[in-house]
Amino acid sequence: MRIGLLIYGSLDSISGGYLYDRQLVDHLRTRGDEVEIISLDWRNYFSNVMDNFSRDLLSVLRNLALDVLVQDELNHPSLFRLNHKLQKEVTYPLVAIVHHLRSSESHPIWQNWIYRWVERHYLESLDGLIYNSSTTRQVVESLIGNGTPSVVAFPAGNRLNPDFTPQMVASRAEEPGPLRLLFLGNVIRRKGLHTLLAALTQIPKDLWSLTVAGSVEMDLGYTRRIERLVRDCRFEDQVHFTGVLETGGVKEVLRKNQVLVLPSEYEGFGISYLEGMGYGLPAIATTAGGATEIITHGVDGFLVPPADPVALRDCIQAFIKNRESLLNMSLAALERYRRHPTWEQSARRIRSFLIDLTNGWQRR
Repeated sequence: MRIGLLIYGSLDSISGGYLYDRQLVDHLRTRGDEVEIISLDWRNYFSNVMDNFSRDLLSVLRNLALDVLVQDELNHPSLFRLNHKLQKEVTYPLVAIVHHLRSSESHPIWQNWIYRWVERHYLESLDGLIYNSSTTRQVVESLIGNGTPSVVAFPAGNRLNPDFTPQMVASRAEEPGPLRLLFLGNVIRRKGLHTLLAALTQIPKDLWSLTVAGSVEMDLGYTRRIERLVRDCRFEDQVHFTGVLETGGVKEVLRKNQVLVLPSEYEGFGISYLEGMGYGLPAIATTAGGATEIITHGVDGFLVPPADPVALRDCIQAFIKNRESLLNMSLAALERYRRHPTWEQSARRIRSFLIDLTNGWQRR
């Protein structure tokens, strides 16, 4: 197949969505498919809207020699109007990878109304949809119905090739000292680090430590707010920022910590939870979004309401007070990881969907 993938910026960008896209591209190329990356400049939301009126962009996309054009749904501001024009001029189908909708995030009501309107018009321009979770599919279908061909292909957690055994998990869970917490995600508001720090203010400082592993440069205003909060709470000795880590560094923080805490305001899925489970880390996440498809509350982690530091505090204290519970949930997390599809299996599922969609394709 000849496949185009349209994204903002670089495919090497650090996020779960870009990881998903990279894994898919690697699989397609391994199977002998030609994949052309079409990159648009990543500006602010309303500047990207102007791409819809770009004759140059329309010309580029119109002249691509493809069997299918796959678009990351993140690009919807640039395409919600342009796609409708493109459909009239090309023979190949338009497909989107939907990680989560921007309108599912926490924004002022008026802003989310705009986001929802734009995303609905974008989603209605597509011939196929690739979802990262059943939750994402349900959200999209609540906007546009279920008439568009689609597939659910879960992200995976096996890119790190974890080699953690139940014996290693048990040994780590039983180690004395402060509970070692890991926040594995970029320092942006949606990931909920401020909620975690608010929860930790209610727990004695000698009972926990926190490693924050992720970019601190994606939202500098928010990062400054977090740094002030750490100083005001006098958490400098308890909270450690690593910045972006290479693969070896990610493996190291997953090996040494005991609980993964990522209380996001919304996650379409949550690859970090699975990667942590591969190292036997029970996860604390929120009920908003797709984490509910990974974590079973009270079995291999906890699910709390978003923006609820009290509920989050209670879950952390449960691990601190009962190390036997930590042990049991750590072993359950490792078992949950082992039951999950691999990247290879999910990418194969997407490729089969694309082949079926493009075979004998004719524009409706």
